[in-house]
Amino acid sequence: MPKQRTAKNSYKKIYASCAGLGIACLALFVYTFFLHHNPASAQEYPIKGFDVSHHQGEIEWRKISPKTFQFIYLKATEGGDFKDRKFQDNWIQAREQGFLVGAYHFYRLCRDGRIQAQNFIETVPNKADALPPVIDLEYDSNCINTYTKEQLLKEIQVMHDQLYQHYGKQPIFYISKSFYNIILAGQFTKTPLWVREYQSKPDLKNNPAWLFWQHTNQGKIKGISKEVDLNVFYGSQYEWAHFLEQNGIDRSKYFQNLPSK
Repeated sequence: MPKQRTAKNSYKKIYASCAGLGIACLALFVYTFFLHHNPASAQEYPIKGFDVSHHQGEIEWRKISPKTFQFIYLKATEGGDFKDRKFQDNWIQAREQGFLVGAYHFYRLCRDGRIQAQNFIETVPNKADALPPVIDLEYDSNCINTYTKEQLLKEIQVMHDQLYQHYGKQPIFYISKSFYNIILAGQFTKTPLWVREYQSKPDLKNNPAWLFWQHTNQGKIKGISKEVDLNVFYGSQYEWAHFLEQNGIDRSKYFQNLPSK
């Protein structure tokens, strides 16, 4: 009888250990694939950047290396009258530290494109060495039914064209997957895309090419106390240099900031 008890106790311990291991594996699987925004698949792209707004608070730009991050986008405006209160300070300080900087506008679906373009143009300096302007296009539940799809596309076209004319650079669309698939798929085929996708590589309807990929919103950067959106450029270091050249930016000035191979 004592031997039988010992055997039974051993079986119970083994069962408990296996059950515990199974639960731990399940928890790790759920965390990795459903809860944790894993940026590992973005590591293959050498050109990295981030974007910030007033939500990140005070930024210690001197603590951030231009060799680590080759591009930065700053929120400038939203809708027809909102101007990000940290934009001007961030724009000046980031440029003083040698960063390559661009600005983006959060597009409000219930405001017309002309007014929104004017808000951006009044706020963002027209600098030859700045990155192309970005229009952030996402679903806005408060505004989604203001225009029909056709009207909305016309208003977006108005802003796109005015920014192109003013800055002389092809604007970029920052898009959520759902907005692109329902509204933009098949439209603006010459406009580069900056895709927000945290679970995997960008996968859009009709498989259009993409230029930037925002792969996580939980980045940690020394000099910024809050979490940051991290991005990569689709291409090599030399394709990045070509992109800069296409946008009238002296690539030699920034090529020295590229990480060594």
